[in-house]
Amino acid sequence: MGFWARAQDNPGWVAVVEPDGTEHRAGDLLARANQLVHALRERGLSAGDGIAALVPNGAAPVELYLAALQAGWYYTPVNWHFTAPEIAYIVKDTGAKAFFVHERYAAVGVAAADEAGVPADARFSFGSVPGFTPAQSLRAGQPISLPQDRSAGATMHYTSGTTGRPKGVRRALSGLHPDLSADLLTGLLQFFGITEGAPNVHLVTSPTYHTAVTMFGGSALQLGHTLVMMDGWDAAQALDLVQRYRVTSTHMVPTQFKRMLTLPAQVRERYDVSSMRWLIHAAAPCPVPIKREMLDWWGPCIYEYYAATEGGGTIVTPQEWLAKPGTVGKAWPGSEVITVDDDGAETPTGTPGTVYMKMGVMEFEYKGDPDKTAASRLRGFFTVGDVGYLDEDGFLFLCDRKSDMIISGGANIYPAEIEAEIMTHPKVADVAVFGIPDEEWGEQIKAVVQPADGIVPSDELTAELLASLDGRLAKMKWPRSIDYVEELPRDPSGKLLKRKLREPYWAGRSTAI
Repeated sequence: MGFWARAQDNPGWVAVVEPDGTEHRAGDLLARANQLVHALRERGLSAGDGIAALVPNGAAPVELYLAALQAGWYYTPVNWHFTAPEIAYIVKDTGAKAFFVHERYAAVGVAAADEAGVPADARFSFGSVPGFTPAQSLRAGQPISLPQDRSAGATMHYTSGTTGRPKGVRRALSGLHPDLSADLLTGLLQFFGITEGAPNVHLVTSPTYHTAVTMFGGSALQLGHTLVMMDGWDAAQALDLVQRYRVTSTHMVPTQFKRMLTLPAQVRERYDVSSMRWLIHAAAPCPVPIKREMLDWWGPCIYEYYAATEGGGTIVTPQEWLAKPGTVGKAWPGSEVITVDDDGAETPTGTPGTVYMKMGVMEFEYKGDPDKTAASRLRGFFTVGDVGYLDEDGFLFLCDRKSDMIISGGANIYPAEIEAEIMTHPKVADVAVFGIPDEEWGEQIKAVVQPADGIVPSDELTAELLASLDGRLAKMKWPRSIDYVEELPRDPSGKLLKRKLREPYWAGRSTAI
């Protein structure tokens, strides 16, 4: 059973709780999603077409997701932090036949629509946006019944674009009935042991334009869970919501762990988090000490996985991780993982190599970029450029992204290892490590630190941070220098935008990446 069948069986179930506390019943969401399908079909949309959206967390993205996934459309949620030209590029690249904008983003949405050449009759809004037809008006007069000729649609998310412009990860539509497709979509959650139906509640902590957020939140909804939406990350608020709604599952990233752990003990102890059964994390390496602290606090409910927008992946249970600290797990059912050297040969056990994955028969392409699609492939496997090794039991341990690796004096140095050690220091809120030019060694190690609240950068702080590495890291891995910033550039999914930090040091050099 997917959402559509569940909503018909139990229309009074609270399916979505907006950030302001507004509750939306499943029957109402179903009716609005059905009306969207009827209305957009009248305007010419058919199976295989796409819709794009610039909307915040709430009921709006859920309506669009539910409409697309039963009408055979591609749904692309767009990052609202992007500039108008960046949004316009994605909207145009998707070939979207309808573009939805929330009134919160009216100015940038209008500018993006103009630059992308979106026709006036393809512009729709949640709230008031100049020149856009309100979704309420679009739905008006349309039947609330299920549309005819329903078929499974899909999401098409865009990769982060750390090298060049973002690319849409596009999979062929299955042609399956939406309820059957929804059942398959929930398979990943079931790998973690997540069960269906009430009283399960899923907390959405990050923007829904991220693949994992859509995947876990959307699949939880298909399982009959209630979605509780956050409008932005706040550690204390997240704890309050877990307690208030008796949240049973959520998806987080390690920076969110760090923010919660740095709350004063009296604040953390104020909240009851015992309802949590599946606190799932990914997207960035999690330092071993931080994960141990989380397990001590939350108990054995913390699961980890490794995957990408392109697919995956591996899963590790709390018990497996405690037996093998630092692992991101073994290949999940239907997936395969290998590590290879620069010649494409598989590396021996314990030897780092580029990580390649295969996920059953779920092939994808980078929309409009066959060269990038081909470059990511190896014998039916794909890679996103991470480096890691497999142990004797098939558990994967990640080292870093290949593009982030520092080569100093001919030695390969992985910044993630250094970041993990510095991050554990109580005076550090966040850290990035990367290579900068060095005439003698090729590259030297630079650290950029965001101090914890109330900590003032100083030479003494630098000396203290370096001294804390003594006995924990070989001195060849110590940063040669540390700079300080008020806040490191991360996207809301927790991914560090290291390129923004690194570029000034490499300006004018051909080796910049």
